[in-house]
Amino acid sequence: MGGRELADKLRSRIPDLKVIFMSGYTDDAIVRQGLEHDKTPFQQKPFLPSALVNTVRKVLDNSLVKL
Repeated sequence: MGGRELADKLRSRIPDLKVIFMSGYTDDAIVRQGLEHDKTPFQQKPFLPSALVNTVRKVLDNSLVKL
């Protein structure tokens, strides 16, 4: 099971679950495009801890938009 499928299954049980996808593969551009379409946050590896903190903060602060 891939990350996308896992997230979809978890969201069916926990509709308000917030998800951030991460990848270090440069050829994940197609995956990122699909995530951008449905507004799912994505964090490209490698990243600085501060970048991850910023992404998490944005996701948590964005409680009005279902991710």
